[in-house]
Amino acid sequence: MRDAPRSPVDPGDDPVPASAPTPRPPVDVWTVLRFLVCAFGLLSLAYWGYLSWPYPFPAVFFIVGAPLFAAVVWYLFRSPRSPIETDVVGKTVVETALVVAAGATWISLGHPVVGLVFVVVAAVSGVVAFRRETA
Repeated sequence: MRDAPRSPVDPGDDPVPASAPTPRPPVDVWTVLRFLVCAFGLLSLAYWGYLSWPYPFPAVFFIVGAPLFAAVVWYLFRSPRSPIETDVVGKTVVETALVVAAGATWISLGHPVVGLVFVVVAAVSGVVAFRRETA
């Protein structure tokens, strides 16, 4: 059976060339700040759902649904590994909408200072991330 023809799709026992592992990007202060901004934004949406809606039914829907919707939109359009290719303008629009939504939650809860500080910190980290992506 050694001389039997083989499928071009199935390489069988052909040696597979070893690929070099891809290096991980370094973790620095801006990466940590970026992660904290994203986490705080998602928690802000959940907290807004908890305080703004009567419990149990609408509140549970918004506590889970608002952060889940924001995370899915971020993954689809803004994530470094997003399945949908988006240009710089599209990524900026999506990120701006998510940051404004998270900041608006604090303003609607009666804490405008927290909302404005969040928006400013998110904007600075977004500009730094944009400069790193385009450099």
